[in-house]
Amino acid sequence: MSCLMVERCGEILFENPDQNVKCVCMLGDVRLRGQTGVPAERRGSYPFIDFRLLNNTTHSGEIGTKKKVKRLLSFQRYFHASRLLRGIIPQAPLHLLDEDYLGQARHMLSKVGMWDFDIFLFDRLTNGNSLVTLLCHLFNTHGLIHHFKLDMVTLHRFLVMVQEDYHSQNPYHNAVHAADVTQAMHCYLKEPKLASSLTPLDIMLGLLAAAAHDVDHPGVNQPFLIKTNHHLANLYQNTSVLENHHWRSTIGMLRESRLLAHLPEEMTQDIEQQLGSLILATDINRQNEFLTRLKTHLHNKDLRLEDVRDRHFMLQIALKCADICNPCRIWEMSKQWSERVCEEFYRQGDLEQKFELEISPLCNQQKDSIPSIQIGFMTYIVEPLFREWARFTGNSALSESMLRHLSHNKAQWKSLLPKQHRSGGGGAEHAGRGTENEEQPGTKGDAP
Repeated sequence: MSCLMVERCGEILFENPDQNVKCVCMLGDVRLRGQTGVPAERRGSYPFIDFRLLNNTTHSGEIGTKKKVKRLLSFQRYFHASRLLRGIIPQAPLHLLDEDYLGQARHMLSKVGMWDFDIFLFDRLTNGNSLVTLLCHLFNTHGLIHHFKLDMVTLHRFLVMVQEDYHSQNPYHNAVHAADVTQAMHCYLKEPKLASSLTPLDIMLGLLAAAAHDVDHPGVNQPFLIKTNHHLANLYQNTSVLENHHWRSTIGMLRESRLLAHLPEEMTQDIEQQLGSLILATDINRQNEFLTRLKTHLHNKDLRLEDVRDRHFMLQIALKCADICNPCRIWEMSKQWSERVCEEFYRQGDLEQKFELEISPLCNQQKDSIPSIQIGFMTYIVEPLFREWARFTGNSALSESMLRHLSHNKAQWKSLLPKQHRSGGGGAEHAGRGTENEEQPGTKGDAP
């Protein structure tokens, strides 16, 4: 008796259609293996970090047992998981909006390709459902629903799963950030230099990776997970820990929703692998690797976008740009993102101080100011990447606009620097080197 795949609620469907019995599995492992060879994580497998237990775990050196993992689940996630295991399927929330708000949201979607798109306003107009609404619109606009014969209800269910698995309590790494990155990715996919070579599969991969690239992010970075002996750090051997988790969680949701179940198995395997390659590229520790490779291609003029490998590489670069594009937005939005990501940094620093851990770089609110963090991030991470992106696009109108915003925003932050740092720039340089040599508390260096 062989099984097709693990379903939502731990159900198993048997190959023989005459077998009506559904067997409920209590899955103990944090990963499951589906039809393909790529391990996928169960929804809700990420234990929300309960810092009340942190002192014990840091001294004992283990968070590994299944019992402890279960204890680390937040009440919300544990309650959600227990409902699933009891066979109770939570219904997707009804998005009841006033007609005026719906009209305004529709009007904004007509301008979704504009760089000044206000994702904060759009999230309010959609009652906190910016990611689901945006992706449904973009999948339709790009013809992906028709091309891949996707079921709209299943697509919506999958997107709700993704949106719900972002932590709304995170100031920065939440579903609004994912929607913002997705909107930026849409703009980059429209760049003439790239758009003329993209296939429907490339577009779908780019949008899906952007939407899910930070799913289930805990609001702390990889070094924090390592020094607190978090089980994911052990699972992924301290390498691209969060990125691997985002990828495997995305695969788990794709299989759970059966969004791509009607496609050939070889194609779904390829999609899962390419999604992994895209999401893993957002690891800030690989910044120099990708930047050096891009510079080499542009210097040698050997990018051939008709080649699937070169197209995939430029999708990786586009996603990296979208992930850290906030300094290139208009000042009003860029400033909001900067304040949000620094608030997330400072929260981590406060927790580290509370539990007598070494405070991570950029996480000390008493020493690391928002302006110094942002200037360093712009100087050492954002500017080098976006200069090369502008070279690739042939200095397109969008690229020139982004660089203008970047220059203006950097000047704005310099004017807000504490006086003692304005002349020497010591604080900004420390912040920049911190983002270059240490993984950002946001895990991907995505400080706006």
